Amino acid sequence: MQRTLSIIKPDGVRKQVTGKVLAMFEEKGIRTVALKMLHLTKERAMGFYKVHKDRPFFDSLTTFMSSGPVVVMVLEGDDVINRVRTIMGATDPKKADRGTIRNTFASDIEKNIVHGSDGPESAATEIPYFFSEMEIHAQ
Repeated sequence: MQRTLSIIKPDGVRKQVTGKVLAMFEEKGIRTVALKMLHLTKERAMGFYKVHKDRPFFDSLTTFMSSGPVVVMVLEGDDVINRVRTIMGATDPKKADRGTIRNTFASDIEKNIVHGSDGPESAATEIPYFFSEMEIHAQ
């Protein structure tokens, strides 16, 4: 059983597609084992995305991620990291497959509705950034 972190970004919360995004994961048999809504400060967003600190998009990304509430969640299932990334679709919604979250709801490459851990190592650091073990409820 594998776990991953996913975030419904401020644009997804603003568009009121949180329930639809969750349903897209659940319809594929992925379990939600932790979930909460919060509003990241710029500093918390910078800490979360520190792996990108030297990239040209770092400031705009962290500004965007702190622009409104987000929904953070821990998802669980077999090969869940790859499955979640497939359901999310390509980072650029114009390149995302039909029926994926980003193809369906996203407006551009930065405002792309959802984040998902890109591998086991990132999941292992991203999950505890937002959740303690007591907040994760295995099913």
